[in-house]
Amino acid sequence: MAEKETIFSSKIKYAGIFSFKDFYKFCYDWIIEEIDVLDFSENKYEEKIKGDAKDITVEWECYKNLTDYFRLGIKVEFKVMGLKIVEISQGGAKVKTNEGSIEMNVKGILIRDYQGKFEMTAFKKVLRSIYEKWVIPARIVEYEDKIIGDCDEFLGQAKAWLDLEGKR
Repeated sequence: MAEKETIFSSKIKYAGIFSFKDFYKFCYDWIIEEIDVLDFSENKYEEKIKGDAKDITVEWECYKNLTDYFRLGIKVEFKVMGLKIVEISQGGAKVKTNEGSIEMNVKGILIRDYQGKFEMTAFKKVLRSIYEKWVIPARIVEYEDKIIGDCDEFLGQAKAWLDLEGKR
């Protein structure tokens, strides 16, 4: 069985005016293009309507094979509360957008032996622990740093997008 280790876990919060549709598309495009994930799934999309506002929960999982042994996993969770449609004046024209608060959680996961090649016998499990402890410890640190960098950059880009969008 593959060994999963959460390397990165952080979140951002924002309250104000933003287009959830555009933010959702921005985050999806950024993960697909910049991190270059191959396996993307949306495990949950839930809307709860409360009067003229709604709460939305979205959960994503995406994976990228780094080598035959290592795999990058990213889990993203959006929690949007009190999302309303509002009209704002932008450049002299009225534009419909959203207002509400959003919390976005991101977890970066390093998955070792994701194909389960070292899990077939007890002897191979011992070999795996020797391999990780003595042969490739520098490579493990390198991939951990890559996961932290990718997840941190993604959160930074999302936060910058929300800050810019809210200022317009």
